[in-house]
Amino acid sequence: MIRVVLPAHLMTLARVDGEVSLEVEGTITQNSILDALETSYPMLKGVIRNHETLQRRPFIRFFACEQDFSHESPDAPLPDAVAKGIEPFLVVGAMAGG
Repeated sequence: MIRVVLPAHLMTLARVDGEVSLEVEGTITQNSILDALETSYPMLKGVIRNHETLQRRPFIRFFACEQDFSHESPDAPLPDAVAKGIEPFLVVGAMAGG
């Protein structure tokens, strides 16, 4: 099982409390996790990534094992600790301002 942590506003939208556990087939990548997340929680489709291009939305970041994977290839394998469910995959709402 893959563990996913969502920001508070997406937990509210998906109607979940805390961490989400997902069954993901094949290689564990950003795209495979997000595909499984959007299948299990269709109300999140288009919120984290664009409907058509599947590009990450601005102000959304992805972290795993204390590393920022936001600018990595979405089809690159994630660390084994995430694939084994030891560490969660974090979807973080970035902040901006000045």
